Amino acid sequence: MAEGGALHRQSMRFLLLYALAAAGGAIAYVPFLTLLLPARVAELGGARDIEWLGYLTFCGAVAASMGGVVFGWLSDRTQSRRAWVFAGLVSSSALLLVMPSAHNISALILIVIGWQLSLNMMLGPLAAWAGDVVPDAQKGLLGGLLAFSPALGAWSGALVTMPGLVAFDERLMAIVMLVAAAVLPALLFARPRIFPELADISPAEPSAATRPGQPAIRMWLARLLVQIAEAALFAYLYFWFRSIDPAMGDREKAGLFSLALTVAVPVALLAGRWADRNDRPFVPLAIAATITTVGLLGMALATGPGSAKAAYLVFGVATTAFLSLHAGQTLRVLPRADHRGRDLGIFNLTNTIPSLVMPWLTISLVPGFGFDALFLLLAALAAGAVLLLATMPDAPRSS
Repeated sequence: MAEGGALHRQSMRFLLLYALAAAGGAIAYVPFLTLLLPARVAELGGARDIEWLGYLTFCGAVAASMGGVVFGWLSDRTQSRRAWVFAGLVSSSALLLVMPSAHNISALILIVIGWQLSLNMMLGPLAAWAGDVVPDAQKGLLGGLLAFSPALGAWSGALVTMPGLVAFDERLMAIVMLVAAAVLPALLFARPRIFPELADISPAEPSAATRPGQPAIRMWLARLLVQIAEAALFAYLYFWFRSIDPAMGDREKAGLFSLALTVAVPVALLAGRWADRNDRPFVPLAIAATITTVGLLGMALATGPGSAKAAYLVFGVATTAFLSLHAGQTLRVLPRADHRGRDLGIFNLTNTIPSLVMPWLTISLVPGFGFDALFLLLAALAAGAVLLLATMPDAPRSS
């Protein structure tokens, strides 16, 4: 590190404001997709509500996939991240507020597609902005701070469903206000230090993203494998706990989910700081993937409510820490600075593809073999992520 090392580190003020903005992204979609949208579909869809929710989820995932790549690429071309983040914030908020005007499923699907595109207009450039200004020596800390995103996303669900907020439009307005409060401070007050080396374009050579076995490919595949496990648990956790303990109430299930996300925050922060200090960016990822595998095996072997809850907490903490740290270290392995937004859009496919794969895995295994078989398969996938990351070559630091 050059003389005046503090000048070659991004300011803590920016990192905290950025982490808050990233959490705003989670606040924008977690309570809406998990609580408010299913309730609205049940109201409009009648007896076909589950079927309509499936169609809507599929269409939304496709729109999110396209939006992440397209708007990431546009922010690369215009060399402007904040303008796109602001445009996405305004348009996604406006579309949330018009959701109550959809009085049939077809209209709701169209608005949700537009909302997903607008949301990724905000999220794609926001993710690339961190790559533009956070040196490699702080990407572990960045990943640890990003662990606040899922936790705040879950806590926001409790806020927007408070007894005083009953109507659909009131709850949507609460989401809009929370998201604006989280994202706008970074856009208005963050003044990141500029590091020219982070904008360097690599000399002409085979892209790391297109050669099998290279860091970008390994990181993409590892995240996909863990995300499939996370998506399956996110969608079917309720039914698994019901099969283990029929008396377990919704409040207890939600409490376990929130506890795992909350405990993951200090775990991710400590692991990220360790990775920065020791210049071992991929070791915490391999360890977290290993613990994820252990948690899934524990869930497969659980025989009662106590062991099931303990195994889930192990899985939930490890997975949340893994995904947060992975988001920070992914910025280290992207092949070209001038394609950073587009490439992060491609990485974002690891968040949407599992939503398309996971239902088929579940339908194929659970009815005939039970949740145990599903968890064993997911453990094998997580073990694959361990192998990919444990043999990862060290990436050169940008500072």
